[in-house]
Amino acid sequence: MIDSVPTAELLDIINKEDAGVAPAVSTAIGQMAPFLDRLADRVRKGGRLFYIGAGSSGRLGVLDASECPPTFGVSADVVQGIIAGGESALSRATEASEDDPAAGARDLAARGFRREDTLVGIAASGRTPYVIGAIRAARSMGALTAALVCVENSVLAGEAECAIEVPVGPEVVTGSTRMKAGTAAKMVLNMLSTGLMIRLGYTYGNLMVNVQPRNEKLRDRARRIIEESAGMDPDSAAELLDKAGNDVRTAIVMAKKGVTRGEAAKMLESKMGILAEVLNG
Repeated sequence: MIDSVPTAELLDIINKEDAGVAPAVSTAIGQMAPFLDRLADRVRKGGRLFYIGAGSSGRLGVLDASECPPTFGVSADVVQGIIAGGESALSRATEASEDDPAAGARDLAARGFRREDTLVGIAASGRTPYVIGAIRAARSMGALTAALVCVENSVLAGEAECAIEVPVGPEVVTGSTRMKAGTAAKMVLNMLSTGLMIRLGYTYGNLMVNVQPRNEKLRDRARRIIEESAGMDPDSAAELLDKAGNDVRTAIVMAKKGVTRGEAAKMLESKMGILAEVLNG
């Protein structure tokens, strides 16, 4: 029994269970990849990505969405998280709100969800009414929908157009889906949002070239990215960043192609902002 073993053994049991999460996530890559390609195409055309969930699942969706603007320099509108019970549920549990499917549909409508948007419903059990209601509403509009669940053949997966199933097995503490299921959801959401930003051209190699230098830390990061990408010394990179209007991608094109800021901007626009295509073209 886990509650009767020494502390070191207790932690080892949890750790060994956690070690099985990454292999479980890998089994869902075949489901994630086609969904991600469709998602990226929709976002390029002006669509947005929404996550919706209740409890721990909702908090993980809000967390992943909130990390996209500072990491990749995108508008907060591009990836959004919705949690049952609203913002207060981020820090205070409101489990009752997850039982109302109509509330999921209402919360989605209140955010201005549109046909061209995409909704990922997150529910470890695959049966949360709040999430099912939202998925049904989104699908009735013709939007792309996906279910992120930690079981197979769930109700939610059946309601969504795409299923991302990560069967992590029983939790160390029964029913505590903030553990393995939560870890799995965090990993999948990281993969989806990061993969989306890569496909949208917000990286060059593994560098975050759409970073917005709004403070000294981010300005230093932007300068170092230009240094590495264009082979420049720190002072020259900082000067070029200024000339490029604090746009990292523009600065790199200016350096690598020997063009003006305006010319660099036009070249990026012609390639939908994908730096690799500009530099390799």
